Amino acid sequence: MKQIERDSQIDLYLKRLGIPADADGLRCGRELLNRLQYAHVTTIPYENIDILRGIPLPITYEKQYEKIILHRRGGYCFELNGLFAGLLQNLGYQVTTYMGRFLRGETAIPMRRHRVIRAVCPDGAFICDVGVGQAAPRYPLQMVPDVVQEQCGETYKIVKEDFFGWVIYDLHQGEWRRFYSFTEEEQLDIDFVMPSYYCENAPDSIFKKGLMLSIKTADGRKTIDGNLFRIFSPNGVTEIPLSGERQINDTMKDHFGIELI
Repeated sequence: MKQIERDSQIDLYLKRLGIPADADGLRCGRELLNRLQYAHVTTIPYENIDILRGIPLPITYEKQYEKIILHRRGGYCFELNGLFAGLLQNLGYQVTTYMGRFLRGETAIPMRRHRVIRAVCPDGAFICDVGVGQAAPRYPLQMVPDVVQEQCGETYKIVKEDFFGWVIYDLHQGEWRRFYSFTEEEQLDIDFVMPSYYCENAPDSIFKKGLMLSIKTADGRKTIDGNLFRIFSPNGVTEIPLSGERQINDTMKDHFGIELI
């Protein structure tokens, strides 16, 4: 992956995340990794707007940076995790990207269509993911098998299985359920072109069905699903129907930081 100028692009990326570009406070380690992922998922939204508008999505880091950082947009897993992988690499982490299967809610084995990051630093190896619109870790998960990891009132573990490889589980209503899986074949940008093309163009792609936006909060998340705005919190879910393009655009601006040109 192409190295970029730390004193310009990276500092602007950190500013987008609300993190001061202080070299003394940017030591490559778990503490910074936690800070970066939390800032990412609570600042940059998951969204499929360009898919619905028929605009091809960026595959390279440079184009993802232009869309998400310079134009203050969001994206989905291929974009968001591609961008985040570039940031981590340029801050000194050893980064590998994998292809995963999203398993939550599936009744059959699905195709591989999820991008996953492994980041290695002196504190260990971690699975980083800023590209999930549903409930998902706000902090990286340590890549160790069978260890229960709790964060923000949610519980996760990573299990090694014969077919799926590494499987992330989350605890839901007292039962463990598969979240997503991945195997350890390194993937390059070019490897994500085909699955992203499917997600962008296939008639049965879930990303073609309607508007999807999501952003994490300290204790929940906010979403738009079609014309329904939802706020998830420990107290439950608040649903607000959106009527018309103007109200949808105002909600995107006020709650997701997106202003469409």
